[in-house]
Amino acid sequence: MSEQDPAAAFRVEAADVLDATEQALLDLTNNLSSRELIDCVFRGMHTLKGSGAMFGFDALAGFTHHCETAFDRVRKGLAPATPELVATTLSAMDHMRALVEGGSDELEAAGAAILARLQASLGSAPSASAEDAVVQTAPPATLAPGAAPAAATTGAGWHIVFYLPSDSMANGTNPSILLDELRELGETRVTALTDKIPDLADLDPVQCHIGWNVELRGSASRADIDDVFIFVMDDMDLFIEPLDSEEPAPAQAAAPSPPQAPSPAVATPPPPKSQPPAARKVRPVEETVRVPAGRLDVLMDRVGELVIVQSRLAQLAETGVVGAAGELALRSISEEVERLASELRDTTMVLRMVPVTALFARFRRLVHDLAHETGKSIEFLTEGESTEIDKTVSEQLADPIVHLVRNACDHGLEPADERGAAGKPATGRIVLSAEQAGGEVLITIQDDGRGINLERVRTKAQANGLIQPGQALSDHELMQMIFHPGFSTAEQVTNLSGRGVGMDVVKRTIEGLRGTIDMASQPGKGSRVTLRIPLTLAIIEGLLVRVGTGNYVIPLAAVEECIELRGEDDIRSRGRSMIQLRDSLIPFLRLRELFATGTPPDPFQKIVVIGTAGERVGLVVDQIIGSHQTVIKSMSPLHRDIPSFSGATILGDGGVALILDVVQLIALGQQREERLRAVG
Repeated sequence: MSEQDPAAAFRVEAADVLDATEQALLDLTNNLSSRELIDCVFRGMHTLKGSGAMFGFDALAGFTHHCETAFDRVRKGLAPATPELVATTLSAMDHMRALVEGGSDELEAAGAAILARLQASLGSAPSASAEDAVVQTAPPATLAPGAAPAAATTGAGWHIVFYLPSDSMANGTNPSILLDELRELGETRVTALTDKIPDLADLDPVQCHIGWNVELRGSASRADIDDVFIFVMDDMDLFIEPLDSEEPAPAQAAAPSPPQAPSPAVATPPPPKSQPPAARKVRPVEETVRVPAGRLDVLMDRVGELVIVQSRLAQLAETGVVGAAGELALRSISEEVERLASELRDTTMVLRMVPVTALFARFRRLVHDLAHETGKSIEFLTEGESTEIDKTVSEQLADPIVHLVRNACDHGLEPADERGAAGKPATGRIVLSAEQAGGEVLITIQDDGRGINLERVRTKAQANGLIQPGQALSDHELMQMIFHPGFSTAEQVTNLSGRGVGMDVVKRTIEGLRGTIDMASQPGKGSRVTLRIPLTLAIIEGLLVRVGTGNYVIPLAAVEECIELRGEDDIRSRGRSMIQLRDSLIPFLRLRELFATGTPPDPFQKIVVIGTAGERVGLVVDQIIGSHQTVIKSMSPLHRDIPSFSGATILGDGGVALILDVVQLIALGQQREERLRAVG
């Protein structure tokens, strides 16, 4: 991070500001009269404008300036906060995100259209002064020395004296930025006040000792000046009076009176123009994870203990202690290394964990937009936002949840009149929740809509040739039809759904994360989709088995039980590959045949029964070696598309073991079972 591009650092911080401001806008939709939310949106835009200008994102600063001005009118009571204003501002937030990545002519045209809608959404409130107008496409230009604006000829303006807190610069406040913002309000004359600079012996070089005497001419209002100092006003000394005011400075003003004979005023030159965003070379933003300091402290403690153990091992190797004493010391060090490796593994995995709050927050905007597009009234609730999940898993979950939420809004929830006829409230409800269950995270999307019509699913499945007419299927099996490519029960195609694209992608993505999908539905009461996702994709508990001369790892979370394949069962199952397990028949796969090992089978084979989403399959192996801490390594590009394997791991002896893809193997077993049913 020491060589990080400042613009890249700004993009990371800007994303946080944009997300926080967007959440405030969504809250404002439900409470348009909240002054706190209006101020929050205004402060977010003010921060983004100032930071963007400082880092050279002039197009962003110019566009944000007008959005800030619009909410300034709302803040002052000159215009109402309306749903149209909030919706337009949300579109403006999307445009700001695009400007953060870099400007273009297309973005400039889109920005002008958004500003036009923004002006229209403010209503017909009178604009008596320049502060109320949103008509420009860039921030007011800074005046060159001697080029007085028309407003300055009237003599209107303000006399400003301010002293910043002594520790302001250490806390990140830049006085030059404040002066630049004052210059944007009109013609300025600035004089430095040095009366508080201490003697050289008492001078602290990290503190701010200078004040400023500013003469501002133009039509700026007192509120405009207050906005410049909005983030430091509580701690600074500030004195403001009109230039044409004959009244003396108020006695309670915290700032001292300006000097009687100030030095000749110096007109400050305009700040140099930064390189336009379109001309900058945009660097990719480096992935970052925010980690609580306490977790880093724990990691440092473990590293410290590891260094001590390493010193003990080095000393033992140097002294060359042999015999029982040496063996005992070596065993003690080995146990310490094993303990520390386990703790370092757990601590490092925790460092990658992030709460699902950020993941869930983005869907508030999605539901807001879908409600407008479908014309439905939708209440969106989230639960369990503090649940933590691996950052990589969180990023890959975004698209599947988008599909599920869109389906819930479009297919699941009924229109208001249909809900009223069914005795339901006009506002539909969607609940997105997360909870941890052992080594998995359960993410549930639930709605109170019409539910899944299983008869329609059956009819559509028969029409697509997925099942035979009259074929007996459980409700669970019928619901699984929804995940077939091209399957849709929608009566008409809309902009949101109905083309049969999406649910199969959801299933593939979740299975790619070694997760599963459970569905439940009650006609007229709604549906619930539960995603079962592993906490992390880096390290898993596995069951190490041997097939022929090769070693393989089966994810332990999918293992239900291990049984012995008796000789008579093996002979009886030839040709059918089915085994009786208590009250059910389970298909099994002979991994020796599947992997074509070419070695004779062991006399005492075992069956490892695996299961997911209610389906079970047995895997015939030669030997069960035992549990194994599996560090997952990606397959090479040459082997990535080979079915039945999801990755590889390195064993203690340096050998490689392939990790079996449980979902693929279960699907293969089910296909064999269906073929046997069709034949017999």
